[in-house]
Amino acid sequence: MWQALLQRDRVVVTVGLLAVILLAWGWLLLGAGINVQQMDMGGGQIMLMAPDWTVSYAVLIFLMWAIMMMAMMLPSAAPAILLATALMGQRGGKRLLGPTGLFVLGYLAIWFGFSLVATALQWCLDRAGLLSAGMASSSATLAGILLISAGIYQWTPLKQACLVECRSPFEYLLKYWRQGAFGPMLAGVRHGLFCLGCCWLLMMMLFVGGLMNLLWIAALALLVLIEKLLPTGARVSRWTGLALMVWGAIVLLRL
Repeated sequence: MWQALLQRDRVVVTVGLLAVILLAWGWLLLGAGINVQQMDMGGGQIMLMAPDWTVSYAVLIFLMWAIMMMAMMLPSAAPAILLATALMGQRGGKRLLGPTGLFVLGYLAIWFGFSLVATALQWCLDRAGLLSAGMASSSATLAGILLISAGIYQWTPLKQACLVECRSPFEYLLKYWRQGAFGPMLAGVRHGLFCLGCCWLLMMMLFVGGLMNLLWIAALALLVLIEKLLPTGARVSRWTGLALMVWGAIVLLRL
């Protein structure tokens, strides 16, 4: 009976995750609710202008970041979420979907916190005139520094330690899982912190390629997926770091 219940809940969780991921990507594809203004400069030239910062616009930018993190990070977190569901079943849980939801909520809370910080950073960069209308760095110096910083971080012990935890969540879940109403949420928070430590500088690369550039967003999401799920992920992480450092150096040398 419990095996059938667990199998059913795994199917429900998988379908639910897939639906959320597809909806998030669909929302980004439709422009994330952001209307970039156009100004006619004469002679057939059009200049794009981002809206002025208001409270409502700041909320919209935060939502863009939050939903973008869901689209980019949930695919690579899916194995850990399904493992959490299985773990609850093995430990005799009668209500699997509720605790699974708490695990996902704890995981996403970390990325929503990151989204809040990213929104504040975007506001600062915009006020300093360092962002284009496409929400990409308009400063080659800033782009070069971000690229080199992200490349170096790919080789750091902290990055590699967090990547190990993200790639092998089963032992971590067995060690830190706690019973009770908030046990699953705390486990999700811990897993989210490992993923944040693994990927936060890669997410800063969105300021290089542009927050409105869907191909760039998809490429970063694919890189995260490869790093976390494929057997060669750790090696790809280091090679990517080397490529980012070279790219950043070229950008700076061309100034």
